[in-house]
Formats: sequence, structure tokens, C-alpha cells
Amino acid sequence: MDYKELIRIIPDFPKEGISFKDITTLLKDGEAWQRVVRDMAAQYKDMEIDLVVGPEARGFIMGAALAAVLGAGFIPVRKGSKLPAETIKGEYELEYGTDTLQMHRDAIEPGQRVLVVDDLLATGGTIEACIDMVESLGGKVAGIGVLIELTDLKGRERFSSYPVWALIGYPH
Repeated sequence: MDYKELIRIIPDFPKEGISFKDITTLLKDGEAWQRVVRDMAAQYKDMEIDLVVGPEARGFIMGAALAAVLGAGFIPVRKGSKLPAETIKGEYELEYGTDTLQMHRDAIEPGQRVLVVDDLLATGGTIEACIDMVESLGGKVAGIGVLIELTDLKGRERFSSYPVWALIGYPH
């Protein structure tokens, strides 16, 4: 199945020069969505993943689905002031700005194997913030998984010490 055919490209969103990859058109296709989750889960099924971390908002969709298939817990990473208990935070730069993410301080126990999942890897800032928080809590990042990688932005290069897997690659 060619997943790219199911992803809508929105030029100049959220600002001029950005080519937004809209996965909502893929998500609404039940058969394709099930295949995406199965294809991604197949990459990690033998890795003994304890937890999947997914950043707001599309990382919630990808991460929660993968966690369910892998039999792992899911940890939501939220933007500021959205989580009710004590949090830690990570700051990051986006391709088009900066932001802060937070995770509950008690989300991860030392030694737990964690898969960091998002819908897209561009420059890697969001994923790096997630990794920093996971490791600050004593978790071990077992891998990074994304639906889409913008290959010419070379975000993958930031993560040479982790296995990185992408289902789909696009030039920027």
C-alpha cells in the first residue's frame, strides 16, 4: 500500500515555505490506518518495550495505537500547563518556532525501556526534548519511530546513538 497517496500535502502551512503533511486523510481510512499501526509495531515487537512516549498532538495518536499493539504503557507528553501532577519539562525548537513540552515526573521508572513515537521527524527538536525527559527520569530509550521523516532536514543525524525507523520518507 502506498501510504503517500493517503497523505494530504498542504503548501505554505502553518507558514510560507512549509509543506505540511496532513495525516488526517490517512487516519480516516480504517484499513490503511490498521496497516500503518501493524507495520510500525512489527519494527518493535521483539524489543521488549515497557512504555511508548508520544508528544502532543499527533504523537498521541501514533503512540497510543502502537502502545496498545505492543502491550506497553503510553506516556503522553503535553504542551505547558496541561498535566495535573508534578512535571518535568523539555524545551525545543521547531522548524518554524520554539515550544516547551512536559511529562509527569512519575511517568517513567529507572531502567524502563521506552520507545519515542511521533508522526513526523523534521529537525528533531520535539523528539530530542522527549528523549531528554525520558533519560532524566532514568528511562532507556530503546528506539525512535515515526510515520514520516523529512529526509533532507537530516533530523535523524541528531540521534545516531538510537535506532530510528520511519515508515515514509519525503524530501522537505
